[in-house]
Amino acid sequence: MGPVPPGGSESSSAGRPVRRAVFVDRDGTLNPDLKYLADAQRLDLYKGVAEGLRLLQSHGYLIVCVTNQSGVERGLYTPSDVDRIHERLNAILRASGAHVDRFYYCPHVPESNCECRKPGTLLFRKARDELGLQFPGSAIVGDRVLDIEAGERLGLLTVLVPSRGHESEVREEMSSHRAVADITAPSFLAAAVRILTRG
Repeated sequence: MGPVPPGGSESSSAGRPVRRAVFVDRDGTLNPDLKYLADAQRLDLYKGVAEGLRLLQSHGYLIVCVTNQSGVERGLYTPSDVDRIHERLNAILRASGAHVDRFYYCPHVPESNCECRKPGTLLFRKARDELGLQFPGSAIVGDRVLDIEAGERLGLLTVLVPSRGHESEVREEMSSHRAVADITAPSFLAAAVRILTRG
């Protein structure tokens, strides 16, 4: 079999097509982190996010959002609130010709020690199984060390885009965890370009 283009599909040994994805964090990566966002109308995206997602999708990548939303278990908002936020996020993106293919979120607080809260990998593995993804050739883009650690555990290309105004904090967090991202980019759009350059 010849080389597969970035983001393209090939057949698994069982004959089932396998696809590549870019996993993306939500708060602090796609949109400003407003701390326990409950009102969908307050959602706004960072400049360049729609363009970056559209670029990745034009090269065949699926976009899968994996986000920690402990506000659900804390009682600060409901699963329906989360769904409305994701619906609005996609409505904004579709106006620019992009979209998120699937959302997954962990509703638990850190003290639950669940497998679905990043850097746990349960939701990534669920996405792999449900969407027919392969981790080799896939990537993760996030603003925190937990995103990078999740990606490292799965063998993903790891891309760090520190939240604006929190660059020093993120550097210290990465250092304390001895984590190193494969790519560090100043914006989501720059991250998308770097992913495609790495192939």
